[in-house]
Amino acid sequence: DTQSCGDDAYAMALRKNSGGDDDGDDDDDKASSTKEDERDLTKVEYQLNNLLFFGRCHDLTSGSPPNGLQLTLSDKVSSTKVDDTVPSSEVEVLPDGSTLDTTVDTTTDRSLSDTLVMKTVGYWQLRANPGVWQLQIAKSSRGADIFDMITQEGPAPTKKLKLSSKTLVMKSFVDRGKSLLVQRKAGLEAADLFANEDTTSQEDEETVHVFSLATGHLYERFLKIMMISVTKRTSVKVKFWLFENFLSPSFKASAYAMAKKIGCELEFVTYKWPQWLRGQNEKQRIIWGYKILFLDVLFPLNLKKVIYVDADQVVRGDLKELWDLDLQGAPYGYTPFCQSREETLGYQFWRDGFWTNHLKGKPYHISALYVVDLERFRRELVGDKLRSLYQQLSSDPNNLSNLDQDLPNYAQYMVKIHSLPQDWLWCETWCSDETKATAKTIDLCNNPEHKEPKVSMAKRIISGDLFDESWIELDAEVDFYENEYLNSAV
Repeated sequence: DTQSCGDDAYAMALRKNSGGDDDGDDDDDKASSTKEDERDLTKVEYQLNNLLFFGRCHDLTSGSPPNGLQLTLSDKVSSTKVDDTVPSSEVEVLPDGSTLDTTVDTTTDRSLSDTLVMKTVGYWQLRANPGVWQLQIAKSSRGADIFDMITQEGPAPTKKLKLSSKTLVMKSFVDRGKSLLVQRKAGLEAADLFANEDTTSQEDEETVHVFSLATGHLYERFLKIMMISVTKRTSVKVKFWLFENFLSPSFKASAYAMAKKIGCELEFVTYKWPQWLRGQNEKQRIIWGYKILFLDVLFPLNLKKVIYVDADQVVRGDLKELWDLDLQGAPYGYTPFCQSREETLGYQFWRDGFWTNHLKGKPYHISALYVVDLERFRRELVGDKLRSLYQQLSSDPNNLSNLDQDLPNYAQYMVKIHSLPQDWLWCETWCSDETKATAKTIDLCNNPEHKEPKVSMAKRIISGDLFDESWIELDAEVDFYENEYLNSAV
C-alpha cells in the first residue's frame, strides 16, 4: 500500500492510546487521549497544478542546439501538416498504463504553454497535465519557416521523416526527458532565426504588463498594496504577472478577487529550476535567481515587454511613461543607485575596489524596478548569456552576494543596461529628502546604519502631502478587499 507523507506519524498517534500501548488506563482515558492527539496534529494539503515535459532539442544540420527556437504544447494536432504522408494520430491512455494509437481527423489546436530552446544542452520545458499532447514548432514563429521537426526510423539512421508535431503522453510522475530533433530546410541553412524588426500590437500599446514576486504573508500584504498603487496611477489597463512558486493559496485566491474589484488583470507564472543549472540553498537567493535568470521563458512568447516592480514599492507615477520609454537599443533598463544621501555613500561597495575596476565608469544599478524589452531580450539571447555567466560565477559561493542585482551589473560588458531617469526609483537609504518630491516610485530598501521594521518604515515614509493616499490608507483598502472576499467565501 502507498502512504502519504505523515501517515506513519498519524497512525502512531492513533495507536498510542488505543490498545497498542496499553498502560492500564481505562477506555475513557484512552479515547480522551486519542482525541487530544488528533487535535495536536496539523494537516497540510498540497495541490498539484501541473506536471512538466522537458528535454533536449538538437539541430541535425548544425549539430548544435537551435537556441531561441520557439516551441508550443497543444492538445490537438494542427490541421496544417508539414508532410501529408505522416498520419495524424491520437493516443488514449488505458487503465493499465498502456496506450492505444488511433488515426483521427485533425482540428485546430489549443496551445497550453510555449517556450524557447535554451543554448545549454538545447534544454526546453513545458507545463502539462495528464493526457496526450502535441509538441510543435510555433506556427507563427520564424522557426517554423526555417526548421522541420524530424524523426529517425528504421535500422538506417539516415532515414528521416518530417513531422507536423511530436506526440507526448503524460502518464507518470517520473519523466526522464524527451529528445526533439529538428533540421533546417533546404536553402535556409544560414538563415537567422530571429527577425530584425520588433512587432508591436495594438493590445500591447493599451496594456502595461507588470511582473513581481513575494514570499511570506508580510510581503504578500506589501504586494497587494503595490498592485493597488500601480492600478490607480497608471493611465491604461494593467496586467500583473506574479511568480506563484512561493505564494500562499490564500493570497492567490484573494488576489484574484481584489484584481476584479480594482480593475486590473492577474495571471500567475511558474518555472522549475533546471537540474543542469547550479542551484541555490537559501530561499532568498532562489527567489533572486527566479527574478533574473528565466525572463526569456517565464512569460508567454507573445508578451513583448514587462516591467518588474518590487513587492514593497508604492508607485506614484504613471507606469505608461516607463512603458513607452526608449531603451536606446538595450534589452532592459534599470535605475542607477542614488548618490544624493551623503551619510550612506560609504556603504556603496561598488564605488571602489573590484566593482570600480570592472564597471569602468558605468553605473551600478538597483534591481527593485526594471523594464525588459522581451523581444530584444530573446532575440539577443540575453537569457542564455546571463545563465552562462551565472553558472561560471556561482561556482564561488562568495560571488553574487546580491544575485539579482550583481549579475546584470556585472554583465554590462556583454549585455547593455539602459539607465532609467533617477526619479523612477527613490529609496530613503540612498536618496536625499529633497529628491523625494519628484519620485515616481518609493522603495522600502533596508538601511545599513540601523534596522527598522518594514511596516513602521512604510507608515513613516509613505505619508504626508506628497501622497494621494498614505500607506496606512492603502493598507486599509487591502483589508477591505480581504474581508469582502472572506465574507463572500463563507
